[in-house]
Amino acid sequence: MLTYDDLVNDMAGGVKPPEDWKIGIEHEQFIYRLSDGGALPYDGAPGILQILESFRDDYGWDPIVVNGYLIALQKGGVSITLEPGGQFELSGSPQATLHGVRAEANAFYDALDNITKSKGLGVLRAGFHPTWKREDIHAMPKERYGIMRPYMEKKGKYGVDMMLRTCGTQVNLDFSSEADMVKKYRVALGLQPMITALMANSKMAEGVDTGYESYRSLMWTDTDPDRCGVPEFVFEPGMGFARYVDYALDVPMYFIMRNGHHVDVAGKSFRDFMAGKLPGHEGEYPTLDDWHDHLTTLFPEVRLKSYLELRGPDSVEPELVFAMAAFWTGIFYDADALDQAWDLIRDWPIELHRELRMAVPRHGMRTILPERQTFLNLSLEALQIAHSGLGRQAAHATLKSDITLFRDRILAAAIV
Repeated sequence: MLTYDDLVNDMAGGVKPPEDWKIGIEHEQFIYRLSDGGALPYDGAPGILQILESFRDDYGWDPIVVNGYLIALQKGGVSITLEPGGQFELSGSPQATLHGVRAEANAFYDALDNITKSKGLGVLRAGFHPTWKREDIHAMPKERYGIMRPYMEKKGKYGVDMMLRTCGTQVNLDFSSEADMVKKYRVALGLQPMITALMANSKMAEGVDTGYESYRSLMWTDTDPDRCGVPEFVFEPGMGFARYVDYALDVPMYFIMRNGHHVDVAGKSFRDFMAGKLPGHEGEYPTLDDWHDHLTTLFPEVRLKSYLELRGPDSVEPELVFAMAAFWTGIFYDADALDQAWDLIRDWPIELHRELRMAVPRHGMRTILPERQTFLNLSLEALQIAHSGLGRQAAHATLKSDITLFRDRILAAAIV
């Protein structure tokens, strides 16, 4: 029987000394037929299964088979998984350096490009698919999505589109204490809209300009209010591991895993589960694995596990993914840079965080800050902080040039 303290202590178990800090990235991409631009079924020629089998047979990845379906792969701590519409997701292993992140990811990108080209397929890295309609997309044979989709249809306007037609990228980073986690979480929430704007890559939907810089980011504003958005309590006094546990306990569940299968408990309470009162499962109690599964079903802009996941941006070309990782490493892993970044946003009222989150999908880098400033000025200052912070880290200093890719985007936005 799990106790509340078990949940808090499990989350606090993520605390690591700076010498053990790691960096990880996750990156989703669409796969399509070059002949007609169409989406791939799971089992076809060509199909998603064929791509997975090529990774297994030609590149030595270990298969993960569930209910008779090959649905994921692993190799040396790296994993490839499938999103609901067949989007391929790379989940990198925790790396000690940005050089390691780059080398590991490039091995995946090279293999994916080789496999897709050999099968007459292309790879699209964009936040929202620019032409596909819902009915064009084939559902993947994963139980959890069969539970999530009907529940999402009840909760928000865009949940199904988010599942089928979007791709994102994120970076995962560590903290050294509860106080360090809180500061990093607040800085991440404050600056995440700026990074989302810099990486906005999804203007089109069904061949039409949506009027949004990041249509994907819009999807998350009306997917499920219980588990998405800006967790405003992060900026309140008393924020810490326990406060996040309280938040997670209040988010309705999707499923539990029993005997290798996903069991539908959508909308039910994890608190009831801990009390042995989960409807239909009375007398059963959760394990830490159940808790970890539940944490994966929370979708705030920044998500806390035993590390911080910064989840806001669209899928983009690999070089910008590396730039994102370099930016956040420069800020999070240098104490002076973190303090300077906190000074940029520490006086923002919660209303501004809320307004920025809603404005960025449409306006991107033209989003207005107080005193009529745009993200352009804020971005230049934040990038300089990250650039200097990275320069003070011996393991990463040579990758300061990665951050200049963001500077190029800012200057281009300023010209427009």
